Amino acid sequence: MSRLVPFICCMYGRVTWRGLPLLTPLPPGLPRVLAVGKKDLVDFPVLNEDELEEQFVRGSGPGGQATNKTSNCVVLKHIPTGIVVKCHQTRSVDINRKRARDIMREKLDVVYKGELSEVVLKKKEAELRKHEKRKKANDNLERKRQFKEALAADSKPGSDTV
Repeated sequence: MSRLVPFICCMYGRVTWRGLPLLTPLPPGLPRVLAVGKKDLVDFPVLNEDELEEQFVRGSGPGGQATNKTSNCVVLKHIPTGIVVKCHQTRSVDINRKRARDIMREKLDVVYKGELSEVVLKKKEAELRKHEKRKKANDNLERKRQFKEALAADSKPGSDTV
């Protein structure tokens, strides 16, 4: 843990309270590193917290009283583009906030890059793999059908050659 302190101090200002170091965020306008999470998708746009509007509302779905009485659903709006993300995957507000920001980052990537977005490219790649797998299965079924027809034609009672 002590090895991480110099790295963290480079990103944040150092303030102490009762002798304990506290971390304070950098002033707005300085770049931030927020692309933490999915390691294979690292080229997402950086979210600027000044451009986000966040609300906590009551979620919906199963859960009964726990869902109906707690406001742990996060609604995140990106003001410049108007994109709205609603996340109520867990009962934890902190986890929902993080997941909402991840989803927002993916959606902004699609808006900014269009067809060249990593999300769109991965989706197309998955669809192509699924199509190839389905084609291979259909080819195998066709070969089995032809094999059965050939066996049936060879075993007909009048076609014996001795």
